[in-house]
Amino acid sequence: MSEQHESTDVTREQAEEAVRTLLRWAGENPQREGLLDTPRRVVKAYRDWFSGYQIDPSEYLRRTFEEVAGYDEMVVLRDIEFESHCEHHMAPIIGRAHVGYLPTHRVVGISKLARVVDAFARRFQVQEKMTAEIARCIDENLRPTGVAVVVDASHECMTTRGVHKRGVSMITSQMLGAFRDDARTRAEFLDFIGLRGSRR
Repeated sequence: MSEQHESTDVTREQAEEAVRTLLRWAGENPQREGLLDTPRRVVKAYRDWFSGYQIDPSEYLRRTFEEVAGYDEMVVLRDIEFESHCEHHMAPIIGRAHVGYLPTHRVVGISKLARVVDAFARRFQVQEKMTAEIARCIDENLRPTGVAVVVDASHECMTTRGVHKRGVSMITSQMLGAFRDDARTRAEFLDFIGLRGSRR
């Protein structure tokens, strides 16, 4: 079961009324024809955007495969696109994650790595925290020799408000085990995802 689960003390009707309150606060009339269904649509969108609270990412990593013919080299899934939301301004975070690990005796289906990224992204997030959460989840469940996660994302809270700086992205990384301890292993991963020695 997920560590964070749905709160049962807020009804859908209360959530929709909260949207109407925000519309009135912004200077709009929630009873205007074009806005009549907006509260319902927003609540439905929130259920999708924040579905990660209903998911235990570890569940995706429970089923592994041991018939790998002794394969113990790097497994890398790069360019995993995701959408998240900043917990400070509730503004979108749009980006890509790159995940790598060094298996011991088992591997996991590659789609499950993408699902782990999505499960954490579909919550209110801080990019640094999300990067560490993804790495820790893979490490704790697969027990590999090492885990590497790099996240490259743009934050709408910076591009559409505040300093209004467009075209800026933020890169965070979390290296565990061999990726932290061995510079050559880390460099190989960065080469695989196209980050070492060149600007993406």
